[in-house]
Amino acid sequence: MTKDGSGDHAPGRTKVTKTDKDSKAQAFESQAYKDTEAYKKCAAVFGGANSICIPRAAYEAATPAAPDGTATPPITITDLASFSPAPSSLTGEPGNLGVAGLPTNFTADARAHTRDGELFGYPLTARFTPSSFTFHYGDGEHRTSSTAGKSWEALNLPQFSPTDTSHVYTERGTYNASVDTIYTAEIDLGTGYLPITGTLTIPGPPQDIRIYEARTALVAHTCNETPTAAGC
Repeated sequence: MTKDGSGDHAPGRTKVTKTDKDSKAQAFESQAYKDTEAYKKCAAVFGGANSICIPRAAYEAATPAAPDGTATPPITITDLASFSPAPSSLTGEPGNLGVAGLPTNFTADARAHTRDGELFGYPLTARFTPSSFTFHYGDGEHRTSSTAGKSWEALNLPQFSPTDTSHVYTERGTYNASVDTIYTAEIDLGTGYLPITGTLTIPGPPQDIRIYEARTALVAHTCNETPTAAGC
């Protein structure tokens, strides 16, 4: 697999094979590694069998541990930033347009996904899951939501209905809106997914939202009757 989770292997990207993961899992399960002082200290601090301490890349299952029992540091959420979780694109409806004084509905396209790569000399898979979203509406207002939002149609609501992610602009104009996606992360070192403490906030690209002003007027005839009338 490639880093973006697709089946094709692109040049310059790490390719992870089943053999890599099987060998790595055997190394983690070997008694030789578990007998090292580094493993015992890590197990005492980070939770024993659920520890995320891994040996140096030079360590092999069939090779005795180094005399100093050295091991790599525990993996943290900041280590996984290099795996580049996907930013979310923002859509305002209807059609990235809106009317001043009425709700403009917003949705983000984030979903759980994986990235394959290498950390501390070992291949691993990182799984990123959206946990919340911060919508920046471009007028100085923002909202944090546990949902990415849904279209009015999906919510079975008429247009311009308020939603959990909608926003009312008070003035017409063009606003630069965006959404930050807050991800939780898990890693698979070949022995199943383990959660990593903390979150990663990934800003999304800006999206122009054009807001218009609606005006009403009393007229004597319809536009079909008088096509040249004001507002027709």
